[in-house]
Amino acid sequence: MPDNRDCILIVDDAPATLELLRRNLLSAGYRVLMASSVAEATRTLENNHVDLVITDLKMPGLGGEHLVRHVRENFSDTEVMIITGYPSVKGAVEAVKTGAEDYLAKPFTEEELLSTVERTLRKLHIRKVAHESSKPRVSVSHGLVGESRAMVRIGEFISKAALTPATVLISGESGTGKELVARAIHYRSKRAAAPFVPVNCGAIPEELLESELFGHIKGAFTGATETRAGFFQTADGGTIFLDEISETSLSMQVKLLRVLQDKEVCMIGSTRTRKVDVRILASTNKDLSALVKKGLFREDLFYRINVIMVDLPPLREREDDIFLLIRHFAKKFAEELGRPAPMFSDGALQVLRKYHWPGNVRELENVVQRLIVMTDGDIIDVPDLPSLMRFSARQAVTLNHTLAEVEVEYIRSVLLSVNNNKTNAAKILGIDRKTLREKLQKAKLSS
Repeated sequence: MPDNRDCILIVDDAPATLELLRRNLLSAGYRVLMASSVAEATRTLENNHVDLVITDLKMPGLGGEHLVRHVRENFSDTEVMIITGYPSVKGAVEAVKTGAEDYLAKPFTEEELLSTVERTLRKLHIRKVAHESSKPRVSVSHGLVGESRAMVRIGEFISKAALTPATVLISGESGTGKELVARAIHYRSKRAAAPFVPVNCGAIPEELLESELFGHIKGAFTGATETRAGFFQTADGGTIFLDEISETSLSMQVKLLRVLQDKEVCMIGSTRTRKVDVRILASTNKDLSALVKKGLFREDLFYRINVIMVDLPPLREREDDIFLLIRHFAKKFAEELGRPAPMFSDGALQVLRKYHWPGNVRELENVVQRLIVMTDGDIIDVPDLPSLMRFSARQAVTLNHTLAEVEVEYIRSVLLSVNNNKTNAAKILGIDRKTLREKLQKAKLSS
């Protein structure tokens, strides 16, 4: 059977160090290969798939920086971590400048080794997923992009719901794509050639909603200068989508119930009803059953529209789809501007993935559009992201450090993420360069 564990190549001329690293990494469940020189390491890389190379910098003959450069030039799916005897920020930055993703300063504990390895491999996996997501993909249906389990289930639901004329209730938070699901159901059904008519029930004033839905005849009320068909008549033979149906009043709910029961509408000002052949799809971002209990939504209408129900997951529960969506929207908006889509740095992708996305896919789309429009370079990095996202991406920390220690570690991480660019680091930290310089001096971090 294939071994799916991450494979780590450790390179050091000291046998004792090799054995220590091998033992610690094996105990953590990794596959381990060893080399005592850069030449031996390059041969190992040619004959094995390696996820991570951990190399010492100072070795006889060719040093670790040559190995880092070799990996960077020849193995895009392999990450590099350096073991350095330079504990200062300046020394660490010099090590990382050679092309390594992270570094480990001597002496180090087993916990420090494993946490740094885990962090580095996580970045590699994120980059692999992001790279895969940049390849052409087939949407689930009509703009729905995703390959997560949740989206696969949505795709299966759409296929089944399209085969039946039953009423469908689509629930989910704002921005999750409820109208896209409704459109997909319609255009995969037998009614696809007929109109799909979306109606935002919450956006139309109550006094106008009845006229918009059912139409009116000339002279029915002040301003009715001509007879006008409503949305139900427009959708005849097709589908009407009642978006945010929970926003309708109880009196309007009675009239909607009559349409569902009798399949006919009565225009305002008319005494005659008219038969309509319309499939009804509805959506809500509220708990309709709770509204029923409070007397804010009619129970009989609830059961009429809730024949088939699907609940769309929020984006925070679809982490596997975030990179797909980023690439999809980046390509879309870049093409609108007539230029190539920029790349997203690993750091930026990590922040975007950790963000909680209260506005769901709609918020992600807006953020990507803003980044494409406002960023001039070929790479979108962490400083380009909205400040709210940068500050909300919390780093997991153990609970046995003082506040001062956590601050120093965070400053060091930020500096490393921007290649020791203090202007960018200060911007991310929300302080000026002078304050950053003072903190570096206080912590005795080399600048």
